[in-house]
Amino acid sequence: MESNTTKIYRAEKLFTGDGWLTGKAVVVADGKIVEIISTDTVDQSLTIYPAIAPAFIDVQIYGAHGKLLAVYPEADSLHKLYEYCKHGGASHFQPTVATNSREVFYACIDAVKNYWNEGGKGCLGLHIEGPWINAIKKGAHIESFIHSPSVDEVKELLAYGKDVITMITLAPEVCSKEVVELIGSYGVIISAGHSNATYKEATQAFNSGIHAATHLYNAMSPLQHRAPGMVGAVLDHATVMSSIVPDGFHVDFSAIRIAKKIMKERLFAITDAVTETNEGPYLHHLTENKYEANGILSGSALNMVKCLHNLIDHAEIDTAEALRMVSLYPAQVMNKASKMGKIEKGYDANLVMLDEKLGVKKVIAAS
Repeated sequence: MESNTTKIYRAEKLFTGDGWLTGKAVVVADGKIVEIISTDTVDQSLTIYPAIAPAFIDVQIYGAHGKLLAVYPEADSLHKLYEYCKHGGASHFQPTVATNSREVFYACIDAVKNYWNEGGKGCLGLHIEGPWINAIKKGAHIESFIHSPSVDEVKELLAYGKDVITMITLAPEVCSKEVVELIGSYGVIISAGHSNATYKEATQAFNSGIHAATHLYNAMSPLQHRAPGMVGAVLDHATVMSSIVPDGFHVDFSAIRIAKKIMKERLFAITDAVTETNEGPYLHHLTENKYEANGILSGSALNMVKCLHNLIDHAEIDTAEALRMVSLYPAQVMNKASKMGKIEKGYDANLVMLDEKLGVKKVIAAS
């Protein structure tokens, strides 16, 4: 019987992160998964959902509902972002700010702190994308902010953002070994992106403290037969993980399918979603279900459940594997896979209830 402290969620099909189970219920207490039991043993009047899966995780998203975090660096922007993410099946998100001024980065750090202090849920920390990138691969990033970092600049940012900054995207070829080691010493995940690194430079970086790459194919040196570039290095590496934006605009779905065949569990989905913006250096405007700034592709209009559908419907990826790409694998890249990304005894109770067509009905978030 369900009590005030214990909740039971029934599913026709339950995806644990490892595989599918039928006729099971998830027992939750104090934000933790206590056990998985047969639906036959629980109150039959409880709602039964067509499917329950681990809630999704979006590790790169910039804003929602007209409030880009970089323009509105305040807790309210993150509350709106959380609601947007939950609507798309995600219990957790990593707000991201693109290449910008020092003042904007510091204000975004303050916004995350304030959000947490207000009891805001789901925010994993702050992802800073740039400005330590290669201007040749800037994409929609603002060139006047782009530069190679000094050790002192990095120290100051990391000190101010301690325990808030969780990921930094940089171009390894414009950052010194000392800078990379310094960032790593703070426990910050380093992702290679907006980079024109050669295959050799990228491979060296992946062997020396950089364990992820940002939006495969986009804003990185391409795979060519005489110059495999960063794309070739990502595909070829044994362990490096990479995000990809599955909207059909950032990357052709056939290219996602090819990368998936090669990378398997190393490839995961992000939305890279922005919002309509009329202030600041990034004027994002919706065009054909994608965003552009100054005529350049600048972000997606995805949420995580749309990522899931696109991976299944257009990239021809198996449903179970597509579910892992939006939950387990993002948890792994964030070093959170011991407590989220699966439905298993002892894990945080982050669940997404789905209908027959894998539409989101409800999200349960532990924290």
